[in-house]
Amino acid sequence: MSIQNPSDEQIKELLQKSKRIAVVGLSANPERTSYMVSEAMQKAGYEIIPVNPAIDEALGVKSVASLKDIQGDIDIVNVFRRSEFLPEIARESVEVGAKAFWAQLGVENEEAYNYLKENNVTTIMDRCIKVEHAKWK
Repeated sequence: MSIQNPSDEQIKELLQKSKRIAVVGLSANPERTSYMVSEAMQKAGYEIIPVNPAIDEALGVKSVASLKDIQGDIDIVNVFRRSEFLPEIARESVEVGAKAFWAQLGVENEEAYNYLKENNVTTIMDRCIKVEHAKWK
């Protein structure tokens, strides 16, 4: 697989500039990784927008069914879905003008990566946003 993540310096800059993170597949269950990671990012000062049609809210924020339901800019689309769902989420991310696409640890998809790169979206795969953020505190 030819996925090339941005440098640590570029990731640091992305995290410093970003304010709003749309979390696709965010669970309302505090035991789930998506919840724990998103809660940590929320506590670090990021606005978290849950994107999950199966829940009403998470972390005190009303959930939306899709990225298209979000008003305003999206700095990072953070994805907690299996790799096979990435191409569809990548297409939606480009449609809504998201600045960056972040697939969590263990999640990557070459088709989605190539599509995002062709559309000039900063793309990070197989990395944990919470771990990367903690490096720069």
